[in-house]
Amino acid sequence: MTARPAADPATEAARDLAARMPVAPGGPGAGQGVVGIGIDAVDLDRFRTVLDRRPRLARRLFTDGELAYAALAPDPLPRLATRFAAKEAVMKALGVGLWSFRLTDVEVARDGLEAPTVLLHDGAADLAVARGAARWHLSLTHTDTVALAVVVADGGDRHVAPAAAV
Repeated sequence: MTARPAADPATEAARDLAARMPVAPGGPGAGQGVVGIGIDAVDLDRFRTVLDRRPRLARRLFTDGELAYAALAPDPLPRLATRFAAKEAVMKALGVGLWSFRLTDVEVARDGLEAPTVLLHDGAADLAVARGAARWHLSLTHTDTVALAVVVADGGDRHVAPAAAV
């Protein structure tokens, strides 16, 4: 018999919240249009200061894939900051606050020169299903001083993403 790993408290809290959220008529993603919109801005100097003071924090905020992608740039900070902004924008689009689920439950992935996409895992995926968010639209940008992300969650046709993602 295989032992089941202990549940993450943030994931369990997200699942509890998802269970209490109303589901769109006709089920999640039943053609309900826009489910939510989120936008977030991150001050690059402030974000750099936080990561410099707490070097292990990056492992709590970003997936291995996000860290590897950022590491390819001469200065990884703008890439990390846009991804952090995207994670907060996803929370806003779902109508929840910071730490409603682990930040690594939201992943910004990119395949070559393709546009970045949002992948949801665990608690974030559960919340998205409960809210009827089936597809995600993402726009990222940054300047020398600020990183921005805009996210739109819609209830269009369910898009099957890679394993454990919605």
